[in-house]
Amino acid sequence: MFTIPSMWNIIISTIVFVIAAWYLHRLLDEHGMPKGVTRGLLVFVLAYVVSWASGELVDWSREKMYGPEPVSEAQKNLNDALDLLKANGITSP
Repeated sequence: MFTIPSMWNIIISTIVFVIAAWYLHRLLDEHGMPKGVTRGLLVFVLAYVVSWASGELVDWSREKMYGPEPVSEAQKNLNDALDLLKANGITSP
């Protein structure tokens, strides 16, 4: 089930994204890759992947230290509503 990332995840992954994008731009400049849409997209995708991985690492380590976060009331209500719909034979598209 989808969970909202922690504040530490958002903060750390944003910082890592900026650093990774800067480093990748510098690395590609040194290797002589011409600037363009392809290079920009490559930098964005690689920085995104590194940023996402760092955020997942932050959430994983937080869960190992403090245990899983409790489920919010809104999530419980959504799960109850989905269970009620399934019990009545209504399925999601």
